[in-house]
Amino acid sequence: MLDSKLLDIICCPETRATLKLADDARLAALNEAISTGTLKNAAGETITESLTEALVTEDGSRAYPVREGIPVLLSDEAILL
Repeated sequence: MLDSKLLDIICCPETRATLKLADDARLAALNEAISTGTLKNAAGETITESLTEALVTEDGSRAYPVREGIPVLLSDEAILL
């Protein structure tokens, strides 16, 4: 689980929008798309690793994976929702 203080200071690298933890329903939908092989990141690469956590922009347009407790805030890694 990400520290709430970290969430207060990080933002989307593209839009500068605030980020929040994805809820269980969003994670389930993302993982379903991963399991069917239909989810791609902004670089066009198919995502194969299921997500245990993700950060979503406040407008819900992008999600960023969190791997081993570390947010991956790279533009190419963004999942365009």
